[in-house]
Amino acid sequence: MPELDDAQTVHDADQFTPDELRAFLDLAVTVATEAAELVAARRLEGVAVADTKSSSVDIVTASDRESEAHIRRRLEALRPGDGFFGEESDASASTTGLTWVVDPIDGTVNYLYGYPNYAVSVAVVVGDPGSEPSSFTTLAAAVVNPEGRETFTAVRGQGAWCNGERLEVDAAPPLELALVGTGFSYSAQRRVQQAEQWMTLSGHVRDLRRVGAASLDLCNIAINRLDAYYESGLNPWDHAGAALVAREAGAVVVGEGLGREGRRLIIAARPGLEQELVRYVKVLTDE
Repeated sequence: MPELDDAQTVHDADQFTPDELRAFLDLAVTVATEAAELVAARRLEGVAVADTKSSSVDIVTASDRESEAHIRRRLEALRPGDGFFGEESDASASTTGLTWVVDPIDGTVNYLYGYPNYAVSVAVVVGDPGSEPSSFTTLAAAVVNPEGRETFTAVRGQGAWCNGERLEVDAAPPLELALVGTGFSYSAQRRVQQAEQWMTLSGHVRDLRRVGAASLDLCNIAINRLDAYYESGLNPWDHAGAALVAREAGAVVVGEGLGREGRRLIIAARPGLEQELVRYVKVLTDE
């Protein structure tokens, strides 16, 4: 595992060797797998809502908190000085220029109801939790779906894999033959707007899918289960890891105006489809 002192604070994502990047990936896989096994075991014991956040349907379970605490504890022991930016706890600043971006359970509502579409996502980025997330550069990531027994991994510049098998997106179909995924907000008002957009798009594509976990939507692009995906209102932990998986599999990942992805919009697609999809997907600015 690469060691950094204050004189070696990271400013350039290109300064790491391939072996160093693989070491970051190995750590991401280890802690994400441990957490995924933990939350899957807790699921068998029964799950209840522990708290809510932005709305009454934006839930937190004890498993979310336990998973994040486990990942944080492991990373702090193995990578002291790196920052931490997770969904369920306060961020900690980085003294190395690296930050671990963590979603302890992506798809918590699915998890609560027993749907198998949830995952643990762990990514290491160049950046600090206090900086603009759109400036992050993801170096390595692991997205683990314990129910599907799938571990999606990616290393910047080296590729993406599912359970060790190399991923590569297929050629894009025309939009009218594309299967497109999306997600919906926890805000009822915003969901109505998203549903209206969904209805408009539905007349121009093969079909639409709603998985309920952004990380798995993005990984589904990489593994060719979706042709394209779009969503607005995501947080960095929702997509930091899986966007790298999609990119390294050859997908295009963009945001508003076909620029960098962010909270306002993320589009992931087989190359060329993003140009067609963006005509029908508008940015929903109210939160």
